[in-house]
Amino acid sequence: MTDPRVELVGRGYDVIGERFARWRDEIVGDPRRAWEDDLVSRLPDGARVLELGCGAGVPDTQRLAARFEVTGVDVSVEQVRRARAAVPEAEFVQADFTALELEPASFDAVLSYYAFNHVPRELLAPTFARIHGWLVEAGLLMTALGVGDTEAWTGEWLGAPTFFSSYPRETNTHLVREAGFDILRDELVTFREPEGDATFQWVLAQK
Repeated sequence: MTDPRVELVGRGYDVIGERFARWRDEIVGDPRRAWEDDLVSRLPDGARVLELGCGAGVPDTQRLAARFEVTGVDVSVEQVRRARAAVPEAEFVQADFTALELEPASFDAVLSYYAFNHVPRELLAPTFARIHGWLVEAGLLMTALGVGDTEAWTGEWLGAPTFFSSYPRETNTHLVREAGFDILRDELVTFREPEGDATFQWVLAQK
């Protein structure tokens, strides 16, 4: 069953589609490509990759699908529709990934760029545990996590209602380790969003 706060996020992304794409294009210094390159360098061609919060699939899922067997998951019906049109070679699932049931050891890597910032923070621990189960031995997790001590924020963002939630860095690191991961990289990165500077914790971890 989808959490109502996550449902709110999905409905918001249904509305903001193109507006979000334009907003993201204005970001300066987003480190996602460098971290993606690090992850990709550790995977063989044809690896099974799960992207959580894939959005419209461009350009990130497109790049991944050129080398890997990619499954993208997003809670937004509209974003998944866009992704299926843009990246037909990948598989897409419209779902709340915090409630998703997948086969154990079915992926070599799981990545999520900023989607965890929309996850109610009390759901992070069980979600990391699920991801650990979905990965093969020595499988990889790469993600970017919010670092504010924000239990819940609901309001308008880019013209539609949404939800944000996050823990401080130390709690995030503890939760990833508690789920059974060894942390390979753990860094704070600040970059410029259209509204101003934003800081996220980027993590690369291994089962």
